Amino acid sequence: MDKRVVEFINRYGTLAVGLFLYAFAYNMFLKPNNIVAGDVDGIANIFKSIVDPNILITILCVFLLIISFPLLGVKTTMGSIIGTILFPIFITLTSNISTYIKIDTSDMLLIAIVAGVIRGVGYGLTFKMGFTTGGTDILNQIVAKYFHTSIGTAMIIVDGSIVVAGGFTYGFTKMFYALIVLYLLSLLTDRIMLGISKSKAFYVITDEEEKVKDYIMNELGHGVTIIPVKGGYTKERQKMLMCVIPTREYYRLKEGISNIDKDSFFVITDSYEVKGGA
Repeated sequence: MDKRVVEFINRYGTLAVGLFLYAFAYNMFLKPNNIVAGDVDGIANIFKSIVDPNILITILCVFLLIISFPLLGVKTTMGSIIGTILFPIFITLTSNISTYIKIDTSDMLLIAIVAGVIRGVGYGLTFKMGFTTGGTDILNQIVAKYFHTSIGTAMIIVDGSIVVAGGFTYGFTKMFYALIVLYLLSLLTDRIMLGISKSKAFYVITDEEEKVKDYIMNELGHGVTIIPVKGGYTKERQKMLMCVIPTREYYRLKEGISNIDKDSFFVITDSYEVKGGA
């Protein structure tokens, strides 16, 4: 099979799975338990006694997509079109799922955790493929653009307002469960998009450059890159050592550097992807 066809199937198949999980978590856990965890389905949850959630979600998604074209432009809006179409479809297809799959609703904390995990995985898969779920993702971008804020701040304003409104509607205990869902969604989205770090990148400035380099290369068996640097305050020119090692060797290298030069300066970061090199 052609590589491009495989990539196409993989990308759009993953998107469909992500949106399905996002919708499933709503109908299985959030809607039956009156948990308002932001987004257009959160708004639908607030008004579900007045308007059928499936209809309201569809109306809101289509409305936000329409206003996105003039406010955000065609290029930005294109990434939201498929999400806007598929999400309401999956919401409708899974709308009665809680009547077929019975779960114990006495432990609301467990329900919030499971909902947050499933929703986070779905959200992360959608974003990883370069799409959005539509809905308040569009509204967040509009707020960020026209009120000159970051996307993160816009999310706090938009989804935060929906969650607080849910607190007034169903009680503030339910609001705290919604916050758990949102926290797990954020956490899982990052993990899905970036992956779990299998490596650590070390950036080391030390007066014992040769000893540290020798330790990394000969004791640990890893390569080292030497980068010329200049102190912003002292204007002093030094050399910085950079190396990437497996996470399992993190403490070994950290302690090794400290033993060689207890006054060394080093920064350690997660390295999510490493390519190239011998």
